Amino acid sequence: MTVLSRNNVVLSGVPDGPAMVFAHGFGCDQSMWRFVAPAFESTHRVVRFDHVGAGGSDLHAYDPQRYASLEGYADDVVEILDALALGPVVFVGHSVSAMIGVLAAARRPELFDRLVLVGPSPRYVDDGDYRGGFSAAEIDELLATMDDNYLGWSAFIAPVIMGNVDRPELGDELTNSFCRTDPAIARRFARATFLADNRADLAAVTTPALVLQCREDVIAPPEVGRYVHEHLAGSELVLLDAVGHCPNLSAPDQVVDAIAAYVSHVSVQP
Repeated sequence: MTVLSRNNVVLSGVPDGPAMVFAHGFGCDQSMWRFVAPAFESTHRVVRFDHVGAGGSDLHAYDPQRYASLEGYADDVVEILDALALGPVVFVGHSVSAMIGVLAAARRPELFDRLVLVGPSPRYVDDGDYRGGFSAAEIDELLATMDDNYLGWSAFIAPVIMGNVDRPELGDELTNSFCRTDPAIARRFARATFLADNRADLAAVTTPALVLQCREDVIAPPEVGRYVHEHLAGSELVLLDAVGHCPNLSAPDQVVDAIAAYVSHVSVQP
């Protein structure tokens, strides 16, 4: 098993172009980028992959100890970039993959030219003056419900995460994506995601970053996007006129436009 087969890495676009890597969020796979990634194939080497346990990844590679925290997923990202030798790359991470990218960039900054963080959250649980969007009790209840009835939890929570109640097909797609994930792996990934506190890791990042925040998002509220922007040196914040936590599906044109405008700047990385 190679790193590339482990994570079902798919390459497209310009073979010798600058690399842009797309990383999906919890309960999803690389298909969630199908409305965004192709827009960059005429100018970039586009890399898509599945986190171990998702999509077409090698389920035999799943190690509960390695993936008990987001550090294990960040290790995978570094290994993928080393295997491809394409760096420095533009890393586009949605939801939990935004923090996975932050961890990887803090560890190996030479591999990253820029970060694009879509709906990032360094901590989902409120803490003093910090508002993550959930109380500790709410997160405990969410995780307990997953343990009791994962499929029922998926059917309930996916449309809430997606938002856009006037477009129920989007919620249905996210529900189906959740339901395709092995419940045991999903529950562990949820704990690694919702119990993480990566606020201190933001200060370790020297890579320029773009924070993309929806104007309404029940998972990562606007306050969280501002927090990430304020604690990432040299970052930019763009507020999308979009609702929900998955603008890569609900407002892909806005996501494409924001990324394209950002990467058109002259790189500040050596």
